[in-house]
Amino acid sequence: MKIKSIHVYSNDGRRRDVTFHDGLNVITGRSSTGKSALSDIIEYCMGRSTFNVPEGVIRDRVVWFAVIYCFDGEEVLVAKPAPAPGALSLNMAMVRRGAKVEAPDFSELAVNDSDDGVVALLTHLLGIPENTTDVPIESSRASFDANVKHAFYYLFQKQGIVTNKDQLFYRQNEPQQPQAIKDTLPILLGVSGKDKFTLESQLRYAQRELRLNAKLLQQAREGIDNSEERAIGLLSEARAVEIPLGDSDVPPTALLGRALDWKPTSVPEDDGARVSGIENELLDLRERRREVQRRIDGAQQFAKRAEGFQSEVSEQRERLSSIKALPVDKATGEWQWPFAQANIGMDGPIAKALLGELETLDAELTAVAGERPALVAYLTDQQKALADIGDQIRGKEVELSSAIATSEMATQLANRNNAASRVVGRISLFLENLVPNTELLRLQAEERRLKARVADLEERLGADDSDTRLASTLSNIALHMSGYIRDLGGEFGEYPAHLDLHHLTVVIDRPGRPIYMNRTGGGENHLAYHLAALLALHRFAATYDHPIPRFMLIDQPTQVYFPSETSYAAAGGSIEQTESQKDADLEAVRRLFETLQRFTTQDAPGFQLIVTEHANLREDWFQAALVEDPWTKPPALVPDNWPDVPLF
Repeated sequence: MKIKSIHVYSNDGRRRDVTFHDGLNVITGRSSTGKSALSDIIEYCMGRSTFNVPEGVIRDRVVWFAVIYCFDGEEVLVAKPAPAPGALSLNMAMVRRGAKVEAPDFSELAVNDSDDGVVALLTHLLGIPENTTDVPIESSRASFDANVKHAFYYLFQKQGIVTNKDQLFYRQNEPQQPQAIKDTLPILLGVSGKDKFTLESQLRYAQRELRLNAKLLQQAREGIDNSEERAIGLLSEARAVEIPLGDSDVPPTALLGRALDWKPTSVPEDDGARVSGIENELLDLRERRREVQRRIDGAQQFAKRAEGFQSEVSEQRERLSSIKALPVDKATGEWQWPFAQANIGMDGPIAKALLGELETLDAELTAVAGERPALVAYLTDQQKALADIGDQIRGKEVELSSAIATSEMATQLANRNNAASRVVGRISLFLENLVPNTELLRLQAEERRLKARVADLEERLGADDSDTRLASTLSNIALHMSGYIRDLGGEFGEYPAHLDLHHLTVVIDRPGRPIYMNRTGGGENHLAYHLAALLALHRFAATYDHPIPRFMLIDQPTQVYFPSETSYAAAGGSIEQTESQKDADLEAVRRLFETLQRFTTQDAPGFQLIVTEHANLREDWFQAALVEDPWTKPPALVPDNWPDVPLF
């Protein structure tokens, strides 16, 4: 996988093309011309959604980015629109495939895929085998599939990394990325391939089946060991809730089987409404009884008052009846007032008043005597009514007691049925889970089979010498590292060096005490160690055809050979300006590019190195490596006359 070309599109449909070739590609020029953004554009068009192109002219004027990748016999165009203003990422893409693909016109650009599709396609075409990272079971991180994005670590040596003593690979300083490098590099180097992935998947499946079978077998054994005791306990519960079981000489499990035939007892309808109705009728009868009693009490009070009145009237009449002792006028036969003059009779006012009072008392006595029979009859009727109501109340109370008893009986029967139902349910569950001897034998045989399967897979995986092969691979990579360090003028080049995958750094194997890259000084040394490790890694991958892209971008590597960033920037892509920097180590610059040139022609023929620079050398081979004339007028990647993208 190599880069054929990079394309950017303006808002008005214009296109800018940058075309590359095999071998060494150099883009040199002044600062702020867009050179360093090339790696961000390539990464963006390899399926990374995050948009890392720096703010400035490129973001302001470019609306689409495209890269054409070359594979054996096929080319793939991946184009992506720029994210909307303010957005930090975009997951949409356009993909076009063919034996030969050209950059489309602006009118042809249209989204037809996503970053996931781009990653899957490039992973497949690159030849990364089906895989999953080898993560220990006790680890908190999850396994994942290695894909083309895990090759990014070895493709981009950006300006801030290429001379960093603490960071060897791209994105190594980001969370989780160091472990991802350690997990995926063995896969990309062919140490952990599809066969191991298949065996590991089969082993995980077999181990899971073995654990499940072991659980079932344990349950079966525990069930058999405890079945007799549990059966006796369930029989006791069944008898407690009056489930008929029959002959007790039958084995417990057979008796329990009979319990499954139990049917609930018919429960009388709980007539709560009838109880309420009777209670309401009793309330009415008791109220009627109280009303009749009040009438009887009133009549009796009336009778008592009448008797007292009659007694008083009689007593008064007796006193007045003494008037009968008055003398009688013999001539007229009438009573006469004894104090009156002779023969005046009863014509006097006092006599008349007394006689009138006596007549009134006689009348009242007569009335009272006349009403007594009616009062006696009334009291008799009311007392009879009171007795009838009392009989009705007693009958209703008996009826209520019967209704309550019936309701309680229904409740008891329902409770008994519920209790019996629960026991029957437990018996049913027990009998269902009761493992017969044949099932136990089957589970034991399955356990033996699965153990044999797991042992076989573990043996086959144990025979896989991944660790030994990884050590051998790293030794082969280390074989060339010392030579590159010497070619690049790095310190300690006389000693062997190797790539430490555990610490992700370069180690110089000096006798007595190894030297780690972060304990060395000088940017020239750090550059030498970086390039030595990556060139050796790519040389091994290219030689043995491992699925790592055959290109690498190096951003401004020769800056370490200039006395300052100002003097380095002053070179500006001009041969004359480069040579005018008297304090610069131009011999080291030349040595660096000679090493890179030799790598692409001899060590890994056809490998594509893309170097962005400020320096420019006079040598013909260097000039032949220039992709374009030096980018001397910013911005060179994006023309000055392109319009700005509307913000809204």
